[in-house]
Amino acid sequence: MTWNIVSDSSCDLRMSDFESARVRFETVPLRLQVGDLEFLDNDDLEIPELLTAMAAEKSASSTACPSPAAFARAFEKGDRTICFTISSNLSGTYNAAVMGRDMVLEEHPEKKVCVIDSKATAGAMVLLIRKARELMEADTEDDFEGICSQLRIYQAALRTCFTLENFDNLIKNGRMRPLVGTLLHTLGIHVIADATPQGTIHVADKARGEVKTYKAITALMKASKDCTDAEVVISHCENLAAALKLKEQILADLPVKAVEIIPCRGLTSFYAMEKGLILGY
Repeated sequence: MTWNIVSDSSCDLRMSDFESARVRFETVPLRLQVGDLEFLDNDDLEIPELLTAMAAEKSASSTACPSPAAFARAFEKGDRTICFTISSNLSGTYNAAVMGRDMVLEEHPEKKVCVIDSKATAGAMVLLIRKARELMEADTEDDFEGICSQLRIYQAALRTCFTLENFDNLIKNGRMRPLVGTLLHTLGIHVIADATPQGTIHVADKARGEVKTYKAITALMKASKDCTDAEVVISHCENLAAALKLKEQILADLPVKAVEIIPCRGLTSFYAMEKGLILGY
């Protein structure tokens, strides 16, 4: 029996960084359209190249979710599959995965496939994937439904927040007025946002300067849940120095278990833009 974890590429975990003797892992990539250029969000995508193209492109860029068939091909490779997708309120990826599941089960009714809406992205999905691997590796009774149930409970306890310094993509997509974006950038103001339980984005705060921003983030984390022994994943978009400073602030302010730093993949870089930081915890 083959245990199988599938995710779309908004998870920030690269396939090359996943290790398990019992569980296979596959990401199904989204596509990023920047002018006439199309970028496939797989392990080989060069993030600086993507960001340079986005900065040079005057029109709005866009993303395309994977097809149901792409998910179906990934699901067929395992006997027991659990799939995590970016929030269904931000993308059609969840619906595509559900359609892919139905396609596989119609042809292979003996297989089991569970699709879970992460209601998040980035680090929260990394934590879900690792929890799934842990449960699968410890399983001795083929308790597929039990594992799915535990993962849904774990998902509901996870939180996501992020901070932005670059607002070009928001401006180009008509989600922020150019004057507002220029003013925020000139004044060194960072927007701090979090994900609601429904998986939508909520602007929680604004702060001026790095120190105030990081303290505002830890205050938001503390207010959102009990962070005792929590695992934190910081995804950074070409901004390791800031991620390290934020890690120090989290460890100083909160009783977390660990803080890991990883680079953003394509989709999260597309939205966070250069210097953006995304936290899953």
